[in-house]
Amino acid sequence: MKTDFIDMIEPTPQLTTKKCRFISLILRIFLQFSLYVATIIAWIVYDYFVAGATLLLSYIIIGIIRAKLRNSVIPVHQREYHYTDQGIANWYTAYTFCTTKDIKQ
Repeated sequence: MKTDFIDMIEPTPQLTTKKCRFISLILRIFLQFSLYVATIIAWIVYDYFVAGATLLLSYIIIGIIRAKLRNSVIPVHQREYHYTDQGIANWYTAYTFCTTKDIKQ
């Protein structure tokens, strides 16, 4: 007889040190706003047609980066859930840059 159990979901790590929170903040700002910065720079330097193409290309590139970061640190059985940019940044920072004493579970 097969019994299906809901896997325990590991909560998003809470960062306790200032260094870890700063790294997470920088990563979150990069994921959220870098495509707009690239678009504005392309608009200033070139014109709005190039800016539109830059916006589309940046959206695809940032989406790929976001997916790679998400899939590299979030546990396998939790990857089907939706995570915000802050959640992805917290997971990545916690498992890449911080030690276990810097993380509150």
